[in-house]
Amino acid sequence: MKLLIQRVASSSVTVNNQLISSINKGLLVFIGVSSTDDGSEIEWLVNKLLNLRVFEDVSGKMNLSVNDLDLDVMIISQFTLYADCKKGRRPDFTHAAKPEIAEELYNKFLEDVTNKYKAPKTGIFGADMKISLLNDGPVTIILEK
Repeated sequence: MKLLIQRVASSSVTVNNQLISSINKGLLVFIGVSSTDDGSEIEWLVNKLLNLRVFEDVSGKMNLSVNDLDLDVMIISQFTLYADCKKGRRPDFTHAAKPEIAEELYNKFLEDVTNKYKAPKTGIFGADMKISLLNDGPVTIILEK
């Protein structure tokens, strides 16, 4: 599994011009599931995500987590995180999990976040989503296990 995490001032997701969800200050997380993932990486990734110190404390140091500040989290499925662009000009997605497996692991990830923190905002798995965000920093981090 791979997470692309962005610290945001705000973010929203629309599908077919309909607002699905939105957050204020917090983390926008794109999650990709690989064909070799089995779910064993979920607990580690969720704990790292919720406790990642990417928000500034009173001294201006990145020393606080989303968990410390009770901020919003939006999690969006994105199979393109496993694009292989080594050959040719068209990305190869053979390393991404098949949709039925990816959706199952994505839902387990969401459940673990909900159990350890609070329910994240989401998009619609497999939909053509339009994501708007106001990146804060910018701070963008990739986590993979």
